[in-house]
Amino acid sequence: MIKFTQEIIVLKKHLDDLNHVNNVQYLYWAQEIAKSHWAFLIKDLKQPPGVWVVRHHDISYRLGSFLGDTIEITTYIDNARGPLSDRIVEFHNKKNNKLLVKVCTKWCYMINLNERKTSTIPNEIIKLFIPLNLKVK
Repeated sequence: MIKFTQEIIVLKKHLDDLNHVNNVQYLYWAQEIAKSHWAFLIKDLKQPPGVWVVRHHDISYRLGSFLGDTIEITTYIDNARGPLSDRIVEFHNKKNNKLLVKVCTKWCYMINLNERKTSTIPNEIIKLFIPLNLKVK
């Protein structure tokens, strides 16, 4: 798998009433790193590809994160089949490398967002994020 990583420092605006990172904040960060990863992957393409829309999120909260913590966010595509791909986003505490949150999102590929029609993910797109030795389901 090809991993893409970013870091976030927890600010006061990320906290909830319990003074740890708000659950919704993790979902926001998961979507933002997915967009950043996609922009990085397609930066050299001449023709704009289709778009991705979320079909399903599965989130496992394991440990809390607090003001000033540095979080390492890593994402990768686990598999792809037809119009669907499974993106994993993991949040680790940078200091001790403990897993804080894991998000598994099923994304659906669309060529034309106006028509809302899905499309099989083209091989040239799959090659951007799945190594050749990984089986595509």
